[in-house]
Amino acid sequence: MTRTAERGSVSIEVAVLAPAFIALMVLAGVVGRSAVAAEALEAAAHDAARAASISRDSTTARKKALEAAQAQLDWHGLACTNDLKPEFAGKSPGNASSFDDAFSSSVGSNATVTVTIRCTVSFKDITLDVLPGMDVDKEISAQFTSPLDRYRSRQ
Repeated sequence: MTRTAERGSVSIEVAVLAPAFIALMVLAGVVGRSAVAAEALEAAAHDAARAASISRDSTTARKKALEAAQAQLDWHGLACTNDLKPEFAGKSPGNASSFDDAFSSSVGSNATVTVTIRCTVSFKDITLDVLPGMDVDKEISAQFTSPLDRYRSRQ
């Protein structure tokens, strides 16, 4: 066998393997961005629930929760493509389970508030149409529950 039979084989190997390598790099970028976004949302949901739980009324709690969540997402550098609209829920013994009812519960009861945050993360800048059919964005959500102080007055 002569050396001339192998001429150009490296070029063919690169041409075959390059798209697979690029697709792998794009996939790693998507997974990495998703993981960072999920961690940022967990922190934002935690801060939002905590800010809501230390408020005295549900109106202030909603406002403070939104501010805390946005501050945490800004600190992490996460820009959601959707509007940040936290979902609020609450539980209190003897009342219907709603956010407002949790703040209406009597002092000494075990009431909790739950904040859910949803964020649509975009991958448009890293997909480069390498993987046809791949979603260019993904919705990620996080939820956290925080107890209201049993001995603090409400509304």
